[in-house]
Amino acid sequence: MALPFWIENAFFRVSDFLSEKLPRPEPSPEKFMNARLISHRGMYDNRRVYENTLPAFDQAKAEGVWGIELDIQWTRDMQPVVSHDPDCRRLFKENARIGELSLKAVKSRFPMIPPLADVIQRYGGRLHLMVEIKPHFVASTRLNDVLSELFSSLEPARDFHLLSLHPQLFSDISFIPPETMIPIAEANVGTVSDMVLQKGYGGMAGHYMLLKNNILRKLSRNCLPVGTGFINSKKCLYREVNRGVTWLFTDRATKIRNFMPDITEPPEYSFSEK
Repeated sequence: MALPFWIENAFFRVSDFLSEKLPRPEPSPEKFMNARLISHRGMYDNRRVYENTLPAFDQAKAEGVWGIELDIQWTRDMQPVVSHDPDCRRLFKENARIGELSLKAVKSRFPMIPPLADVIQRYGGRLHLMVEIKPHFVASTRLNDVLSELFSSLEPARDFHLLSLHPQLFSDISFIPPETMIPIAEANVGTVSDMVLQKGYGGMAGHYMLLKNNILRKLSRNCLPVGTGFINSKKCLYREVNRGVTWLFTDRATKIRNFMPDITEPPEYSFSEK
């Protein structure tokens, strides 16, 4: 169950404040070689550039990040579009719910919301796609048919992963192997880490303050990567890279990229080769 918005935000603020108070040694270049920077919903301010839009992802790509995180919702005619929220109130000040609109209507009324097909076509194979699955009303057969076709040109785990705060949703997905699926933990990190090992998932993600070192060691022993968010300061970046975290989710890709060495040819990503 997701935390209430105000509790989550308060936790993030306190965590960021505390993470800035402790000195962190700069990681070695070798440790940076194993880190992957992921722009969370692209680079945006929700005034000039909106989250989860092509301009936001274009800016992230221009910064040289390894991957982008994006969220999908489903239209009334069961087509996936890229949006964190199920409605358009927060960003576009309208009460319309995406699940009550056709894809044609979404394109007409909210042209900034891109179809998932457009994002895959534009960035697939160029940026690693971390695609978060939200609760939905789509039958598993339809979901698999649509997503299988959209991702058919990409290689699972190498080019994309599916993430979810609701790992039970992975049971509806059969077009990719379990190692392409990444559960996101909140306070239930122990339960989720056990689930990852039992079901053969490809790793796990969660907030950097909740994913303790014992969890990292447990997954590392099984050659499984971990992703943490939200890495928004230099000291937090250094902490996570030194801990061996692979996926670094950030809302401030430009700032964080400046603290990382220029590695134009990182080693081939190999955690999926278990």
